[in-house]
Amino acid sequence: MTEYAAIFDMDGVISHTNPFHAEAFRAFFKKHNLQQATEEEFEQHMYGKHNSYIMQHFFKRPISTEELRMLEFEKEQLFRVIYKEHVAPCKGLIEFLTELKEKGFKLAVATSAPRENMDLILDELKIRHLFSSTLSSEDVKLHKPHPEVYLKSAENLQISTDRCIVFEDSFSGITAAKNAEMKVVAVLSTHKKEELPVSNDYINNYTEISVAHVEAILKTQ
Repeated sequence: MTEYAAIFDMDGVISHTNPFHAEAFRAFFKKHNLQQATEEEFEQHMYGKHNSYIMQHFFKRPISTEELRMLEFEKEQLFRVIYKEHVAPCKGLIEFLTELKEKGFKLAVATSAPRENMDLILDELKIRHLFSSTLSSEDVKLHKPHPEVYLKSAENLQISTDRCIVFEDSFSGITAAKNAEMKVVAVLSTHKKEELPVSNDYINNYTEISVAHVEAILKTQ
């Protein structure tokens, strides 16, 4: 039997966290007397981006590594407090993960978010046991759209990149998966199809995809 792997981003892919990240950023901006961002700005400069980019964009100045660490912790702590009472899976996710696992897929999480965020979501949803690899921002030197997190996930799972399929919702994330030469399913939780790079398939949620369809995508050249 051919072994396959399915690798999942987290924000917008495992959970609909983006509205809560936006809420945390609004509180954070207010505290630092920064101009409030529009939804359009969040879509363009926050969703799918690493905190180093986000902070420098909204503070409109270079930020040292040490200052970034402090600002990132402050904002992500705000997010965790806000989101803890609202943690929920994307529609159909848990059933889909369970079916993939039962059919012999290796599963992984590959997120640009901090490990504490990932731990909160995996533990609140009680799905950690389904994943053989869980990588967060602390585990890589280069962030999406660089493919490091996906290449490292494949290495952890001991599976070749051509047998991996990625579930992503952002431009940088899909680009990272394609740069890793993996198949990609775009989850349209954050962006419209036309706003994203060309993917192997597009879904609104996991009730729209089956393991058989995933296998069919993986078997195409």
